[in-house]
Amino acid sequence: MEEVKSLVSKRPVVIFSLSSCCMSYTVKSLFFDLGVNVDVHELDEEAQGKEMGSALAGLIGRNPPVPVVFIGGRLIGSTDKVMSLHLGGKLVKLLKDAGALWL
Repeated sequence: MEEVKSLVSKRPVVIFSLSSCCMSYTVKSLFFDLGVNVDVHELDEEAQGKEMGSALAGLIGRNPPVPVVFIGGRLIGSTDKVMSLHLGGKLVKLLKDAGALWL
């Protein structure tokens, strides 16, 4: 869990993902399309990926836990929460407040 906390504290937007996950791809694409510089950690390509995946699964209560999005150091959640925020017009404000987006 310490590795996750450390990574999340370093950048405004951090996504934990699996390189082969279609839902992870969708969330990453949304942020890229918005022009956000996202720090992506592919758990299947990270040396401590299994440990981080277990820690993330404990945080959000499901396995596999991906995608998991943090904005401004705060856990946002997975695809459903991100898309809900976006469709509700609240995602851009969160990104601006975190210093990840300058529109």
